[in-house]
Amino acid sequence: MTLPIKISPSVLSADCVAFGRDIAKIENDAQWLHYDVMDGHFVPNISYGVPVVKALTKATKLFADVHLMITDPLFYIEPFVKAGAELITFHVEADSDIQETIDRIHSFGIKCGLALKPKTSIEAVMPYLDKIDMLLQMTVEPGFGGQAMVEDAIGNLAILRKAAPNLDIQVDGGINADNIGRIAKEGANIFVAGSAVFGAEDPAMIVRLMKERAEEAIKG
Repeated sequence: MTLPIKISPSVLSADCVAFGRDIAKIENDAQWLHYDVMDGHFVPNISYGVPVVKALTKATKLFADVHLMITDPLFYIEPFVKAGAELITFHVEADSDIQETIDRIHSFGIKCGLALKPKTSIEAVMPYLDKIDMLLQMTVEPGFGGQAMVEDAIGNLAILRKAAPNLDIQVDGGINADNIGRIAKEGANIFVAGSAVFGAEDPAMIVRLMKERAEEAIKG
């Protein structure tokens, strides 16, 4: 089974003064829109919260891919569901009980993703692969920009794909049109891209190019 390739541009890299304008540029070409929520505790940076997600989900029809980089995700599930989240991903390293958080997300009838940092052993997520809708492998440490990709994390993708052949596997961190093909071959099918998309002169063209190169790679 070949899972469809999806590009999920990260709104964190869009112009916060003109989120709507930037999202409109990729509205017809991206499949998802990625929301990076940071609490300043689980990760050292603070991004945005429920009010921004609520406003942006009303402004676009793109699937709302919400990534909670927060210490206690269980407490915030309902507010983000009400804000329009269609998939909520939380970290295996967070403080909330993992199974309870998965069940809480699913209780609202939306999809659940589980994320791991690049240096976290994939053994931490293995017991949950049949209980979630998506696994997110971070390829840089969350909360920091401009990092080099962690190659060991890329190597995890093939192992995860073999363990869960029908599971959506997302990758986030340093993804661009030049390396997406290699990463797709390793087993990922959903790709988060921030500055590579919103930092480009033609964001829509970059989204199309990334999708095309990923699809070509898995066909080859």
